[in-house]
Amino acid sequence: MLPLNWHLERKFSEMDLGFFTMPIHPQSRNYVETLQEDRECAILADQLGYKEAFFGEHITDAAETITSSLIFIAWLLNETKNIKLGTGTLNIPNHHPAKIAAEVAMVDNMAKGRFIMGISPGGLISDAEVMGNLERDRTAMLVEGIEMVLNIWAKDPPYKLTGKFWNVTTEKTQMPDIGQGTIISPYQKPHPPIVVTAVAPFSLGVTKAAERGWDPISANFLQPRWVASHWPKYVDGCKAAGRAADPANWRVAKCIFVGDDLATAKRYATDPQGPYYQYFSSLFKKLKAAGRAELFKTDRDQDDDELTIEDIVEQLVIYGTPDKVADELLEFRETVGEFGTLLYAGMDWKDKILGKHSMELLARDVMPAVNAAIY
Repeated sequence: MLPLNWHLERKFSEMDLGFFTMPIHPQSRNYVETLQEDRECAILADQLGYKEAFFGEHITDAAETITSSLIFIAWLLNETKNIKLGTGTLNIPNHHPAKIAAEVAMVDNMAKGRFIMGISPGGLISDAEVMGNLERDRTAMLVEGIEMVLNIWAKDPPYKLTGKFWNVTTEKTQMPDIGQGTIISPYQKPHPPIVVTAVAPFSLGVTKAAERGWDPISANFLQPRWVASHWPKYVDGCKAAGRAADPANWRVAKCIFVGDDLATAKRYATDPQGPYYQYFSSLFKKLKAAGRAELFKTDRDQDDDELTIEDIVEQLVIYGTPDKVADELLEFRETVGEFGTLLYAGMDWKDKILGKHSMELLARDVMPAVNAAIY
């Protein structure tokens, strides 16, 4: 428990609450049911006052079953009222820039300002393989792809963009008098806000994004010390761009479970058959195979074989009663630094009642207590 006068010792800006999900579901579950569950989860977040929600996309994963974040967001627009909806992320190398520009513009116009464009080079290597990008420089593809998208929105047709990976032109076929050859523009001007996921410790990508005016989302499966390493990199990028680095623009995702009592919360968060344990079991296997096990380590020199799912869950999941979770979130924020939005990491609703109640308790009890302490 933090001292009663903790909030008098240090002042922060108020923290917003958002939502982020990959998602990861058991492969044994019915696909229609998991899509409906993810949809219901997003609608609940809107009803509870969560400010924004991000949805991952992967095309070659039977557990991470949202294959298009844009399609999923379009499904939600008429079912939600206030929450902003974001791609989490749009994996740029997997799409032609012209297709991204047109589809994002369409969704942004449908959303009327409730859309956030999250981008990345894509983290699932089987997606890269199936798209023929496994041996290609996907970071370079991300840079070229988003540059082309932004140029499409900024230029008049026929565009005439030439790159290493893609070309974009309608020079031979455009008919301006009837609109042929023109890609529509986004609703938000000059374009929707752009965010990037931050995974690697001391990520140079965060600096490069900040130089462009884009903001970071620190991933929910990182040790706090690696999350903390993202802020100085963001500051560096903002400084290079001549703008102030505002903590309000930093989003941090976190695995959290809130229960009415500690015994229930501990069981649901740490049970080997539960959604949090299964989430980290799946994620650890993927990241270890990709040579990225260091993300789970408190010390980079630690041997991969020393890592256990039990330890990872205990270290990276904040669970407990509302009071305990509020205290640990304040301690987490003290460790990583001030940030503007806490993104609750969505999990499979193995127990639907407990899963929904956790989101409710976080919004109703935990966040007001946190903000009373920091504001």
